[in-house]
Amino acid sequence: MAAPIKPARGVDLAQVLPVTGVLAALGAALLTACVMYRRGRLPAVERAVAAVEARTGMPAWTAIPTAVSGLSLLTAGFGFYWDVAVHIDNGRDQNPFGTPAHWPIVIGLCGLVVAGILAITLDHDTDGGAAVQLPFGLRSSLGGALILLCGSVSLAGFPLDDLWHNVFGQDVTLWSPTHIQMIGGASLTTLATWVLLEEGRRRNGRTGTDVPRAWRLLEAWRTASIAGSFLIGLSTLQDEFDMGVPQFNAIYHPILIALAAGIALTAARVRLGRGGALKAALFFLAVRGIWAVVIGGVFGLTTPHLPLYLVEALLVEAVALAVPTSQALRFALTSGALIGTVGVASEWAFGQVAFALPWQPVLFPEAYLLALVAAVGGAVLGTATGRSLQPEPTTRTATPRLAVGLAFAAVLAVIGVALPVGSHTGYRADVTVTAAGPHEATLLVRLEPPTIAKDVAWFNVTSWQGGDLVGGTGLRLTTLDEVSPGVYRTHGAVPVSGDYKTILRIATSGSQQALPVYLPEDPAIPAAGVPASPHFVRDFVPDVKILQREQVGGSDALKHTAYGILGVLALLWIATLALGLRRLDRAAGRRLPPLMLRRTEGVFA
Repeated sequence: MAAPIKPARGVDLAQVLPVTGVLAALGAALLTACVMYRRGRLPAVERAVAAVEARTGMPAWTAIPTAVSGLSLLTAGFGFYWDVAVHIDNGRDQNPFGTPAHWPIVIGLCGLVVAGILAITLDHDTDGGAAVQLPFGLRSSLGGALILLCGSVSLAGFPLDDLWHNVFGQDVTLWSPTHIQMIGGASLTTLATWVLLEEGRRRNGRTGTDVPRAWRLLEAWRTASIAGSFLIGLSTLQDEFDMGVPQFNAIYHPILIALAAGIALTAARVRLGRGGALKAALFFLAVRGIWAVVIGGVFGLTTPHLPLYLVEALLVEAVALAVPTSQALRFALTSGALIGTVGVASEWAFGQVAFALPWQPVLFPEAYLLALVAAVGGAVLGTATGRSLQPEPTTRTATPRLAVGLAFAAVLAVIGVALPVGSHTGYRADVTVTAAGPHEATLLVRLEPPTIAKDVAWFNVTSWQGGDLVGGTGLRLTTLDEVSPGVYRTHGAVPVSGDYKTILRIATSGSQQALPVYLPEDPAIPAAGVPASPHFVRDFVPDVKILQREQVGGSDALKHTAYGILGVLALLWIATLALGLRRLDRAAGRRLPPLMLRRTEGVFA
């Protein structure tokens, strides 16, 4: 029987309406219960909440939502990496829930929204600090409002993602607007959760021996885990590089690693004190390592690789011994400089054996310089973040606002400089295909011009989305050995039939191009097949045209508009978090008037 055709655009509404109905019913039930609780009509829940506070020594509006948020983040994060591996190995889904990996993502993102709702509902005593005055007479902790904002933005990305696919087809990239919305929302919820946890500690009336010892130990672990989760969240956009199928410039990989390390590790050291950066890195390695073992080893899918971050963490710890974190700007600049040089060099060495696509000399010095700027800018932002999360004002030098603004501008500039992906014209290859089995072949490749594979970021045969038709699933990156000037032979056989897509890829630090070796027919797009003939001569094209051949329909103007809207929303979103951290910093040791969000002539003011 013919295999069912996988849809290349959005899904039929009939496939999502049942799940939408169930989630809507559960949401209505939760909101009803929240209203009843606030009106004192759920005494059993009130007793349970009081028991939580008695056992933990923390306000329930902190203890319960932060636990829900933490578990939801881990659930959604695991589902995300699992889902990317599934798509790389098997291609598109038959339906929205055609892969079980979608369920932990949906459940996790719903859990983030629930955590925000619980933080607002359970907080009866929001009488100052960094409190936010919401519409309709509600008050909220700052962290609760930020969790609800980030979780809602992320969850809204699901229906918007289907709308995007209906207009443009399946984009098959991690960095589409709606994917960034979902990933960014969940990632930044880690910071919002950290804010809520700190607010609860500031308003906590119990300290020392009257808090159970077991809970004190758990709280110490939670502090390190939220810092490590922040590092995990900031590392999610590296996943195309982690998996080995990046569609953006190779120089982004060291930039993204340096930026994540600069922000998260300095924030952890400033807030947690001695050992904070190291604890965050170890938590990152433990969680991401477990995910990699389960996804790659247990599930048999493409394994998500990961950076090390240990050297960067040790560098931050060493800087803090020489430059007190109270001297915020000196600490940030020194930490960022070491992360961007020694730390990036350590990741280069580690990546030679651990990355799917090890860094090549062609990336330097450009990538080194850009990563250095990203690391310094990230360290300034991370130090300011950690300072805002400190429990009480101490003898410290404030991070100058001008330095924070310049750091943010520098990070945006680095991202912008590395963004354009170029491609070369006039590249072609003469390929001889020799059968090496029922579904595989070796390739003899003669490049024109013969020097185009010299000094490149990667030069390989990439085979992906093979399904179960050619000896199992899994991404296959096959290197090529030079047999004479400009002539290369694959180091092993590559798939040339079934569902596998096999292409020859060449990338420099700022360009990517590919040549199709074998592509199956795809009637859902529709797209004709490209056979692996015994001998052929083909031109290289921008590799996004092959990697994203499912992306059809819609105008470029509409697509650019969508990215522009995403950029504006992202800036507003980051500005909201920045203002929230600023308010939290100002509230340390004193009480601020509630931040008013009231309706004024149809808008919130």
